[in-house]
Amino acid sequence: MASKSKTEKKDLLDTLGDFTSKENWDNFFTIRPDSFEWYAEWPHLRDPLISLLQTLTPPPPASLPVLVPGCGNSRLSEHLYDAGFTSITNIDFSKVVIGDMLRRNIRSRPLMRWRVMDMTAMQFEDEFFGAVVDKGGLDALMEPELGPTLGNQYLSEVKRVLKPGGKFVCLTLAESHVLDILFSKFRLGWKMSVDAIPMKSSGKPNLQTFMVVVEKELSTAVHQITSLLQNASLHCNSEQASGLREALQNENQVREKLSSSSDKLYSMENLQVELIKISQGRRVQLTLGGQGCSVFSYRAAVFDAEEQSDPFTYHCGVFIVPKIRAREWLFFSEEGQWMVVRSSKAARLIMVFLDTSHTNASMDEIQKDLSPLVKQLEPKENENGAQIPFLMASDGIKKRNIVDQITSSLTGSIIVEDVVYENVDSEVGCIFPSRELIFRRLVFERAANLVQSEALLTVEHLPTKLVGETERKKTNSSSKSKKSASQRRNDGAYNQLTVYHGYVASSYHTGIISGFTLISSYMENVASSGKMVKAVVIGLGAGLLPMFLHRCIPVLEIEAVELDPVIVDIARKHFRFVEDKRLKVHIADGIQFVRESASFGAAQSHSKSNNSSYTESPSNGSSTSSHAEDVEATKVDIIIIDVDSSDSSSGLACPAPDFLEESFLESVKDKLSEQGLFVVNLVSRSQAIKDMVLLRMKKVFSHIFCLQFDEDVNEIHFALKSASPIKDHCFSEASLKLNKLLKFNHPEIGQKIINATKQIRRLN
Repeated sequence: MASKSKTEKKDLLDTLGDFTSKENWDNFFTIRPDSFEWYAEWPHLRDPLISLLQTLTPPPPASLPVLVPGCGNSRLSEHLYDAGFTSITNIDFSKVVIGDMLRRNIRSRPLMRWRVMDMTAMQFEDEFFGAVVDKGGLDALMEPELGPTLGNQYLSEVKRVLKPGGKFVCLTLAESHVLDILFSKFRLGWKMSVDAIPMKSSGKPNLQTFMVVVEKELSTAVHQITSLLQNASLHCNSEQASGLREALQNENQVREKLSSSSDKLYSMENLQVELIKISQGRRVQLTLGGQGCSVFSYRAAVFDAEEQSDPFTYHCGVFIVPKIRAREWLFFSEEGQWMVVRSSKAARLIMVFLDTSHTNASMDEIQKDLSPLVKQLEPKENENGAQIPFLMASDGIKKRNIVDQITSSLTGSIIVEDVVYENVDSEVGCIFPSRELIFRRLVFERAANLVQSEALLTVEHLPTKLVGETERKKTNSSSKSKKSASQRRNDGAYNQLTVYHGYVASSYHTGIISGFTLISSYMENVASSGKMVKAVVIGLGAGLLPMFLHRCIPVLEIEAVELDPVIVDIARKHFRFVEDKRLKVHIADGIQFVRESASFGAAQSHSKSNNSSYTESPSNGSSTSSHAEDVEATKVDIIIIDVDSSDSSSGLACPAPDFLEESFLESVKDKLSEQGLFVVNLVSRSQAIKDMVLLRMKKVFSHIFCLQFDEDVNEIHFALKSASPIKDHCFSEASLKLNKLLKFNHPEIGQKIINATKQIRRLN
C-alpha cells in the first residue's frame, strides 16, 4: 500500500510539471479533485498551529481574520474553521480548485470565503489580516530555474496585507533557496522563529516540514531568529537538518552585524512595505536604484518628521546633498540631518547623497533618474497625487568667475573666485547704488560651504569713499552641481578691480570687533599713554581681518599667525595683504606660537626672580629693561582664534578642536595681559558641541561673554583674564569709548559695530 501511494504521488508530480503554471494546476486539480496534502498532516499541525493563532487574538477565535494563500484542495482551512477560526479567506489562481472547494464547503462552513486570486498580486487592502497561513505556497513559487521573482512579489504582498502584530506562518521544506528569500525579506522589523513540525518516526529518512513564524513590527529593528531545532528530534535526513542549522547560524551572524552597526544600510526592497506609513521620528538609511531599475544607484536616508505644531508644507520631499558637502556635519551627522528635516517642512524627507559616480550628470538627469525611485517611498496615507518636490539649498549667486585654483599640501584644493550675488545687504547697496557689486572669495574645497574670506571689489581709480570690503565666514548652502557655465577662468575681466580694506558688513566680523567694548577703557588708557594695544590673530585667511583692524583701529599692533605659507601667498597676490611696522605675519603653528611665547614669558619671569643681573630681552639683545617690563613685553592684550577645522564632519567647523583643549586655553590665559581679551569664532550647529566648548572655557576663564546674531551660524565667545569693570547697565558708555577708537570713512560702519555691542550677553 505504501509503495502504491509513493508511486501515485510521483505520477501526480510528473503530471503537474511547472508549479508556477496556472494551466498545469487546473489540470492537476481536474485529475485529483479530492483533497491532497503535500506536507504535514493535520494531526501533526493541530497543536502548534492552533496554539500560535490563539496568541494573536482574545477569544473567540472567529475574530481573527486569517488568509490561506495558494489553498489548493488541502483540508487545512477546513480543520482551522472547525477549530473555531471561522473568519478565513482562501485564495488560489486555479478556478477549478476554488470552484470545487466552494461547492464542498458552502453548506457546512458558510462563513468561509473562497476567491480566485493570484497570490503575487493580491486584491486586499493594506493590513487586512491578522494571520497568513501558507502551506507550501512559497515553496511552489520558488522554482530554482525561475529565480526568486515570484517569491519576492508574494512575500511583499504578505508584508503588505498583514496587520502590525500579525503573523505569517510558512510551512516549508526549508530548502536553501527558499530560506535565502525568507530570511532576507523579513530581516528588518520582523521577529522570526523556526521550528520543526513533530512527526512520528517511520524509521525512514523522510522530508521534514518546518514552521517558520514571522511577526510584523512597526520598527526597523533587527532580531535574531529563535529556534529549538538543536534540541528537536528531527525525523528527516541529516542533509536537510544540517543545511537548515547552517543557514540559521549564518543568518544570525548577519543579523548580529546589522544590530551592532549604528548606521544600518538597507535596500529599498527590504524597506518599501515598512515605509508605507509615516512613523514619527523614524530615520532609516537605504540604497536606491541600480541593477537595471535606474541609471545610477544612490545612498539615501528616509526621515519621518517629529510632530510639530504648524502644518507641513510637503507630505514628502527629496533633499539632494552634493558630494562636496556629504562629509559636512549638517548632512553627515544624525543631529545635523534632523535640522535639515525640520527646516524642510516635509512630513517625510528623503535625503539623497551624491558621490563620484554622479559627477558628470546634470541635476536634471539626476532628478529624472530619482523620480520613480523616490515615488516608491512616498507615504501612502498622505498620497494626494502631488509631485514630490526636489529641494536644494541655493547659494544665491548670479555670476561666478574662477580667478585662481591652487593646491596646498596642508590645506588641499583652494579656490579664489569673484561672484555677483542675487541680493546684497542694503547697507552695501546704499554705498554702491549705481553698479553691480562683485565680491572676491577665498574657499577651501574641504569645507566648500564655509567662505573663508570675502572682499568687495572696486575699480582702483574710484574715490575711497565709494568702496567697501567685507570678510565673512558664512554658511554657503550651495551645491557644486548648481554652478553655472559662468564658472570659467577669465583673469582679464576684473584686472582693474581691487580689494578695499575699510569696510566690514558680516555679522560675524562685526561681532568680533564689538567685543573690544569689554576692554575699551583699557584700550583708551593705552592709547592716551602713547602706547600700542597688542593683538594676535590666529588664522590669516585672506588677511582681511588683520588689514581691517590695522586700518580702522590705529592703536592696534597686530601679529597674524598662519600655518600654511600658500595661504599667505594668496592673501598677498589676490587680496592686497601687506605688512608694515604695525602688522606682521608669522608662518607658524598657532597653538605652538601661543604656547612657546607664553612659556617663554613664564621662564623669563622665573629667571628674573633668581638672577637680578639678567637684562637681555628676547626681542632685542642690546636693550635693557626692568624685570616687570620684560615680563609684560611678552604679553598681548587681544588673542583672536579664527581658523577652520579640517574635518567638517565632526560638527565643529570653526575652530579646529585643538584650539579648545583645556591645556591650550591655559596657555592663552598665560599669554594675555592682566586686562586681556580672548576671542573665539565658533561655528557649529550642534548644541552639544556648543555646551562642551562653554564648559571647557569656564574651567579656565571666570568671565565669559557671548554674541550670536539670529541669522548667523557663527557664535562669538569672549573671555576676560580679569573681572570686567563694566557693569551690564554700563555697556553703552563702554561702547562709546570703543567708537572713539574706530576710524571709518563711513559712519554707518561704526554704528553697526556699536549696535552689535547691545547683543553681547554675560554667560557666568
